[in-house]
Amino acid sequence: MGKDRTSGKLFEISGAADYFGGFLEVRPDRVIVLADSAERGEEIDEARAEAAKQRAEQRLADKRALGLDEARCEAALRRAVARLTVAEKIKRRRKF
Repeated sequence: MGKDRTSGKLFEISGAADYFGGFLEVRPDRVIVLADSAERGEEIDEARAEAAKQRAEQRLADKRALGLDEARCEAALRRAVARLTVAEKIKRRRKF
């Protein structure tokens, strides 16, 4: 489920995918996604995404000691959480 920022209309994207950055255009007959990167839900390696999430959380906790850029750490965490969310949606759909 998504929300068009311009009109505020809700829409559903068929299939599960993970999109990072970009734009979404909602037309009466279709939705166009222009993303910096995208990943199909079926292609997500859940164990790898969980490891990335844990790494990002640890780096955020230690960012000062390690001299890391907080924005990059937060972006990595958001990507990992998004991947895990999509992977969970795929699992639930397979049960039905």
